[in-house]
Amino acid sequence: MEINVIEDKKNRLSFEIKGEGNTFCNILKDELWNDKHVNVAAYNIKHPLIGIPLVIVETDGKKTPRQSLYDAAGRIGDKVEKLRKEAKKELK
Repeated sequence: MEINVIEDKKNRLSFEIKGEGNTFCNILKDELWNDKHVNVAAYNIKHPLIGIPLVIVETDGKKTPRQSLYDAAGRIGDKVEKLRKEAKKELK
């Protein structure tokens, strides 16, 4: 995964995520929407086979888009770790 920042302003962040597709971007977008300070969380892939996802995050200014992104990534990591532990316990 490689992140290329396109725009970084006070309340708006847009970046490309090379090496990822719809699955990861949907998870990230959905988790960003769980942040009450996020006004916009969206992504676009121009072509499903060769396109690079462009992610856009806008906040209300009480939190930076970068902080919302970091927090969302942390929550996703926590959920993945919980799934890993449950799978290990249940699927022995």
